[in-house]
Amino acid sequence: MKRLILITILLLGSIIRAQEPNQPTNQTLNPETLSLSEYLGYVKSFHPVVKQANLVINEGEAKLLKARGAFDPKLEVDMDRKEFKSTEYYDKLNAAFKIPTWYGVEFRAKYEENSGAFLNPESTVPEDGLYSVGVSVSLAQGLLTNRRMAMLKQARLFNKQVEADRQLMVNDILFEAAQTYFNWLKTYNDREVYDSFLYNAEFRLEGIKKSHEAGEFPAIDTLEAGIIVQTRKLAYENARMTHVKASLELATFLWLDDNTPVELQDNVIPDTNTLVGIDEALNTSGINLEMLDLEDHPKLRSLGYKYEGLMVEKRLRANNLLPRIDLEYNLYSETPGYIDSYNTSNYMAGLNVNFPLFLRKERGDLKLAKAKVQSAEFEIAATRVNLRNKIDAISQEMESYLLQNAITEDMVRDYETLLRAEERKFFLGESLLFLINSRESKLIEAKLKANEIENKYFNSKARLFNTLGYLGVSS
Repeated sequence: MKRLILITILLLGSIIRAQEPNQPTNQTLNPETLSLSEYLGYVKSFHPVVKQANLVINEGEAKLLKARGAFDPKLEVDMDRKEFKSTEYYDKLNAAFKIPTWYGVEFRAKYEENSGAFLNPESTVPEDGLYSVGVSVSLAQGLLTNRRMAMLKQARLFNKQVEADRQLMVNDILFEAAQTYFNWLKTYNDREVYDSFLYNAEFRLEGIKKSHEAGEFPAIDTLEAGIIVQTRKLAYENARMTHVKASLELATFLWLDDNTPVELQDNVIPDTNTLVGIDEALNTSGINLEMLDLEDHPKLRSLGYKYEGLMVEKRLRANNLLPRIDLEYNLYSETPGYIDSYNTSNYMAGLNVNFPLFLRKERGDLKLAKAKVQSAEFEIAATRVNLRNKIDAISQEMESYLLQNAITEDMVRDYETLLRAEERKFFLGESLLFLINSRESKLIEAKLKANEIENKYFNSKARLFNTLGYLGVSS
């Protein structure tokens, strides 16, 4: 009867611990679970690299503001005065207000007041000064496109490009953070496996000692059971230290709003049901890979904006092959308050023509611009194919890991059945402790293999969504 009671106690303890390997025994009584979704939310909101990525947007806005400055109205004042031996040689004042427009047209308003004993006759104006309004037009080169137009278009495209680049930067840091979380989860599960079987070994050792004292088992069995306990302790300690390192690595991604790093508390544990909500945590629920439109990928959008900017540069270089023909026309008046005082009999007109004979510089610039455009086209095509192949490869890899995971789950159940059967035989005197240890080692290997395959699946999932460019998108 004593032997039957002992067998029942040992088997119940072994079965319960084997079936509940994820119950923390070395944590505090009230562990706090940090889910993947909460963790990525902290990283996305407070990590310094994410904040640094947001500065890229400010850079794009600054460049856009700078480019718009080329179209700002300008006020120019030019004053020259020369006096020698009490003689005023000249005193000249020229004030102008200029309004540049989108095309190669500039409107001007000007006031001149000149006097002096040695004033150039062409600078002579009425005593109250001379007013003029006019326009300057580029008839060929610079009319439909010019440097300031190109700079503004490129700045707008760059502003859109940096937004896509920011998403890629945030996506990469969240991908790295997700991989760290998955490693933290795996080391936690591994530690709990060793903790569970350390308990089994200690429980079995106590039972064998009592059986030995009662004359049921030889002393050699207590020695062998003690060696198993020491082996389990060594494996557990190694797994515990690996988990501690993973926890410290995880903490490097946790920050507060004031750039203060967060120290991960000992009672914080990962969510062991991460598999259930991983799609929601990665913000990719409902994605259909077969219907996926890669053209909306942030990498391709960034390259597309880069390509459009190069096309703007190419059109500008092609426009530079045209001759430079600048026409200027101004109407003069002494009384600017009256609109009818401006008439075509009082005017100044000018024509400036500039055309290099060989155009070697212009043709060279255009050739370089075309080469950059072609290079961008090749990069876009290669990136599109590369993304598609990566997505297909990772998708097949995930399917394989799901199949492997199902196989390992069956293996774990089978090894648990074998272990329980071997323990019954041992306490009935029909088996050896060595065989129990062998069965238990195989079960440990199967559980660790299951943790490894689950971790590989999680990382494949994260790589897929990182490749898709969705990790950095807010839900």
